[in-house]
Amino acid sequence: MKILLVEDEPALREIIRKFLEKEHYIVESAATFNDALIKVEDYDYDCILLDIMLPDGNGLAVLKHLKTLHKHENVIIISAKDSLDDRVAGLELGADDYLPKPFHLAELNARIKSVFRRSRMNGELFIEAGNIRINPDSHEVLVNGKSIELNRKEYDILHYFVTRRGDLVDKNTLAEAVWGDYIDQVDSFDFIYAQVKNLRKKLTEAAASVEIKAVYGFGYKFIINEL
Repeated sequence: MKILLVEDEPALREIIRKFLEKEHYIVESAATFNDALIKVEDYDYDCILLDIMLPDGNGLAVLKHLKTLHKHENVIIISAKDSLDDRVAGLELGADDYLPKPFHLAELNARIKSVFRRSRMNGELFIEAGNIRINPDSHEVLVNGKSIELNRKEYDILHYFVTRRGDLVDKNTLAEAVWGDYIDQVDSFDFIYAQVKNLRKKLTEAAASVEIKAVYGFGYKFIINEL
């Protein structure tokens, strides 16, 4: 899962970033209002952690801009400005949650998981596709009830496809989602092909009823085959 952290206070931004990366998230950050606008215009995120009080603008305007871009990222407002008007305004502009500072990092993580479950998992604790079952909390993947060993990137790729089943995914989008922003600027995507190839092999060996199908000239599509 890729997260954009919009927070101007350097020490807090670093604490949150390190914590979330330990929790298996891909974390990008923006310290100013203008940086946040550039990020949301150029890249996609599963969740945006948004401070309201930024040195060069109001974070709520980022929410308004997301609407003009017709984007539907999950947004959790994290702000010391804990007024009722701000909470109401944020929720009316499309925020999914509001967490006032100071907060415990464990609660922040729980809220991120909660908004993702609602938006991508129909509120369920597990993700199921064909005979695959994924536990996002433990990062365990089961095929026909048996655990299979995946490295971190293989797991991230599978998780990304399973939560977007049926979508055509180009290699740039996949690279940004699993490796982070700017990875699309590399000279070669051989590292993506290698990880997808290894993941396909492991799924085939485990007799998974799903397939990451290559779409020539575009990228990949995740499909579920009938058993």
